[in-house]
Amino acid sequence: MNLQEQSLGYLASHIPGATGVFHEFRLDFCCAGEHSLQQAAMAKGLDISLLTARLDSLINLPSGSDDWRGQGNQALIDHILIRYHEQHRQQLPELIRLAQRVERVHDLHGDCPHGLTDHLSNMLQELESHMLKEENILFPWLQQDPAPWPESPISMMRFEHQQHGEALAEMERLTRDIHPPMDACNTWLALYNGLQAFRYDLMQHIHLENNILFAGLAVTATTTHP
Repeated sequence: MNLQEQSLGYLASHIPGATGVFHEFRLDFCCAGEHSLQQAAMAKGLDISLLTARLDSLINLPSGSDDWRGQGNQALIDHILIRYHEQHRQQLPELIRLAQRVERVHDLHGDCPHGLTDHLSNMLQELESHMLKEENILFPWLQQDPAPWPESPISMMRFEHQQHGEALAEMERLTRDIHPPMDACNTWLALYNGLQAFRYDLMQHIHLENNILFAGLAVTATTTHP
């Protein structure tokens, strides 16, 4: 397999541990998962040989608990609901509270993330709307109706995932790539640590849906209805 020609989404879903490498090199394997490894490396100015060597070292390792291929829609959906939907609903309100305090107390600091509270509030609203659509419409439908699956609702979820990715990029811009200043107080550090965890979780969440759940549906629908 020529790793350089494979898409980030394919590599993330077929090589256990690849997502950790992509997080390390800041490669977007969820919303931009259709880009090839070579394209993504060139865009970031990364050493493609180093990336392929890292991925090669993972290929023959045994699959871990993060390999959701072949485990069925029901198991994957249950995991997404518990691990990510519930988690985001806990993460964002606390992050909003911390951001509000940092913006108020450190308003005159040169690195103050002005606008972060409002941005996170908007993210919570958009993400909550998205998750409710999945919980009340898409997921029950996938659990009950085997096939065929109309493309329209899945395309809408993919589009909203792209918007979530853009929101993450704006969050990174507001926080200087989530890097606190040297003199950051404990609240500021807690906020940015929480933002790092939220970014990781949301990217993993979108990856599981775009590159495994939805990709698997497309394969099944194509196989069932040529």
